[in-house]
Amino acid sequence: MSTPHEAQESERDGAQVSTGTMRESDQGESAAIPELVIISGMSGAGRSTAAKCLEDLGWFVVDNIPPELIPPMVDLGARSQGNVAKIAVVVDVRGRRFFDNLKESLATLDAQNVKRRIVFLESSDEALVRRFESVRRPHPLQGDGRIVDGIAAERDLLRELRGDTDLVIDTSSLNVHELRAKMDAQFAGEEVPELRATVMSFGFKYGLPVDADMVIDCRFIPNPHWVPELRPFTGLNEEVSDYVFDQPGSKEFLDGYAELLRIVANGYRREGKRYVTVAVGCTGGKHRSVAMSEKLARRLVSEGVETVTVHRDMGRE
Repeated sequence: MSTPHEAQESERDGAQVSTGTMRESDQGESAAIPELVIISGMSGAGRSTAAKCLEDLGWFVVDNIPPELIPPMVDLGARSQGNVAKIAVVVDVRGRRFFDNLKESLATLDAQNVKRRIVFLESSDEALVRRFESVRRPHPLQGDGRIVDGIAAERDLLRELRGDTDLVIDTSSLNVHELRAKMDAQFAGEEVPELRATVMSFGFKYGLPVDADMVIDCRFIPNPHWVPELRPFTGLNEEVSDYVFDQPGSKEFLDGYAELLRIVANGYRREGKRYVTVAVGCTGGKHRSVAMSEKLARRLVSEGVETVTVHRDMGRE
């Protein structure tokens, strides 16, 4: 299975413009400030694939730009008389010392009321090591050490940025096409929704989703796995869903978390956060978490939240 990583792609020094030519208008008149997406994250996690996807959607994409050049880039876009309405930039550790200036550049953009979003590409250490070894290339920060040393150094460098990220995408188990589908789901629409939610069911025995903003544990509900006639089915089946919500506390649990998510969604809107991932877990990610995720997603939709439901581990056993 192909994996989304730019370790196979050319890692060139300096800012590489992927598409278009930025020109200042002859009159120097200011148009609307362009929308900005900053793509960052772990080397080998799929930054180049994400950038290429935005380029295909019509964004003006600049790869490996020094952070202090982002505000001038946005300013040039504002002078393009509407020709450059959407800008995406890839910022990563290839910028070396330039990466230290990102925080200052973000503050400048905020002061200019630039509508910006940060997309962070994440992946497990095991997946990143496998990708770098498959192409026999060193990690950009490993120096004389091992690949895992470079990964650890990069995680430490990116920790603060990850905490301020609008959207985290974990590519550990994604191939290129699946990553593109995730990017399309978030950016292909012509209008940006107020809030977009992903409700993801998962199995605790397969590990926590690293891109989750909230984790819900419904393992207190009796497991349909131990009911022979229900075991072959999933939480998408009506019989399983009925069984789950006939158990003591299930409906109250759903009502309580739906109310919590309503409060959180309103808070995210006030803070300008556009994306939230809610992970709902049970033991194997087949029955209880799937049924609960479906119900929670419907509640979010009824509150006006654009919602995507993903069942990460269903069918994995």
